Amino acid sequence: MKKKKMSIHRTALLMLVLAVGLAACGTSKDEPASTTEGGTTAATGGDTIKVGILHSLSGTMSISEVSVKDAEMMAIEEINAKGGVLGKQIEPVIEDGASDWPTFAEKARKLLSENKVATVFGGWTSASRKAMLPVFEELNGLLWYPVQYEGLESSPNIFYTGATTNQQIVPAVTWLLENRGKKFYLLGSDYVFPRTANKIIKEQLKAEGGELVGEEYTPLGHTDYSTIITKIKEAKPDVVFNTLNGDSNVAFFKQLKDAGITSKDLTTLSVSVAEEEIRGIGADVLTGHLAAWNYYETTDTPQNKTFVENYKKKYGNDRVTADPIEAGYDAVYLWAAAVEKAGSTDVAKVKEAAKGLEWDAPEGKVKIDGATQHLYKTVRIGEVQSGGMFKELWNSGEPVKPDPYLKGYTWAATLSVGN
Repeated sequence: MKKKKMSIHRTALLMLVLAVGLAACGTSKDEPASTTEGGTTAATGGDTIKVGILHSLSGTMSISEVSVKDAEMMAIEEINAKGGVLGKQIEPVIEDGASDWPTFAEKARKLLSENKVATVFGGWTSASRKAMLPVFEELNGLLWYPVQYEGLESSPNIFYTGATTNQQIVPAVTWLLENRGKKFYLLGSDYVFPRTANKIIKEQLKAEGGELVGEEYTPLGHTDYSTIITKIKEAKPDVVFNTLNGDSNVAFFKQLKDAGITSKDLTTLSVSVAEEEIRGIGADVLTGHLAAWNYYETTDTPQNKTFVENYKKKYGNDRVTADPIEAGYDAVYLWAAAVEKAGSTDVAKVKEAAKGLEWDAPEGKVKIDGATQHLYKTVRIGEVQSGGMFKELWNSGEPVKPDPYLKGYTWAATLSVGN
């Protein structure tokens, strides 16, 4: 009889602990209670699935990456509120890549080896992705990478939810040649994405009747563009194709304006300046300048209306959404859908389940291409307005099939190709 009473007491105690744990999961308005900040373990109630979030929360790239982390956290919170994945709550483990590529590799290894996460959402620059790629392939992890990039890559351990080259850069160059002029000046940060992107652009310009009148690279975080602006004035381009990243965009555009050059004098088209960067640089500085993306806060879909409302409700009306922010949000939902379809977080099963998976994203319908693990995405070119939003000037009309190795372009035959 005594043993029976002790058993009842133990059961009651266990139920109480579980109840407290479950209650804790729903108490935070701003962040899921299961969040693991900085890699330190937080107690959670019930079964959870750990996922990694790895972005630059400090350093020159934090201007862009913090908001992507915020969108991924919001998606996790929304999914958890609906019951989680496979009946389990998603537990995010957050790490800071600190705008340093070796740190991204180190943190990726930690998330996979020590934290045993089921997947990782992270990165921005191609340098960070290239640093993480061998770690994910070695440890058979799964990375969801949310930013447009230079293409010429397809890893079995990465899903690419941002645009590849034929979904952003190539159509943007064609549009500029047809609408803004033939003389191009290429300006980029000195790392893999801008250099590879410009290698592609130069081949395209040769094939489509364009002319290269200048090409310059500066280190990430570079802030003095006076000499380069002088060179741009001397070269007299029709277009500056801008692949600068991070804080350098703030310096370049402010100094361009200080030099008396506005969008009426010179067309610039950027592929890494979105609403979040406009907020940091100033709409007064960027009005009239162009950017090519797959999503804008002004994109007209029912899903985007809800997404924007929820993001601002959670983080403040002064916050904006942007293409990489939306692509990070998409990545969490696509992973969750693949896991549900697979009935497992096993990497091989998730990859198989993800093939051909479609989702009505804020940007419109997206689909995972099973062969490349990139998304079908609609291409958009927009002009910055005085209020800081984009006015869409052109779009592709339908989602474009990803072609990371540009196999559909004869002029790209001389570029590096992969499997």
